[in-house]
Amino acid sequence: MSVLVGTPSDDVPAMLANGGTNVTTMYVSMSARHPDGHDADYLEWHSLDHRPEQHRLASLRASFRIVSTPACRAARAASDERYAAADHVMNYFFTDIAGLPSFNDLNMAMIDAGRTPYLLPLVERAVYRLDGAIAAPRVKVGADVLPWWPAKGVYLLVERGEASPAPLVDVSGVGGLWWGGAAPMEPPYTTRDNTGLQIAYCFLDEDPATVGKRLKPVLDKRWQETGLEPLLAAPFHTLVSYDWGRFLP
Repeated sequence: MSVLVGTPSDDVPAMLANGGTNVTTMYVSMSARHPDGHDADYLEWHSLDHRPEQHRLASLRASFRIVSTPACRAARAASDERYAAADHVMNYFFTDIAGLPSFNDLNMAMIDAGRTPYLLPLVERAVYRLDGAIAAPRVKVGADVLPWWPAKGVYLLVERGEASPAPLVDVSGVGGLWWGGAAPMEPPYTTRDNTGLQIAYCFLDEDPATVGKRLKPVLDKRWQETGLEPLLAAPFHTLVSYDWGRFLP
């Protein structure tokens, strides 16, 4: 890992005075692998066509896609039946939950225009609030900008119950976290009741499966001490542009 100099952003009031994140809402879509093995083709289409179009929405601030590999699956610390099939996760971060209807309208317009040739088997769609964020001082960038930080992967947590996951930032390879509780909504924005759930994104700058192994004992202790029910605790790779087949389920 690179050694960066200077004072971390979150300790510099003059930097923080110039702005912070205005993200309030996180939309999460989990899918299984393609039934005919066309995962790379799907990722290429989604990355070059579908996902860029979403950023015409004024309320969409960030988006990223993550993919599980066999090594990532082997490093899962928890995988409830509800999420066992999740190998692809698409994440959209909005300034306001009121932006979701336009998001749906745009998706329908792309379907009508013949721009949606691939679909993956859906595992779950859900909406969450952004309740907290923390960055590791060593990465220097502030917690507000973590979705734009070039992470190698994400360790994704879905738990029943609420407790801050901020201490996970001390695990080597974790650059920071964003987390939040459920924002229950009706279809098409959600597919199952997520009331009482909490999601957390651990942004990683080392190999996801390797960091996953480090996180497991820390998470086991967390669940024992807090009584949280782990539903998914899994490392994922971020995509490498124009190398769509590098990380596949």
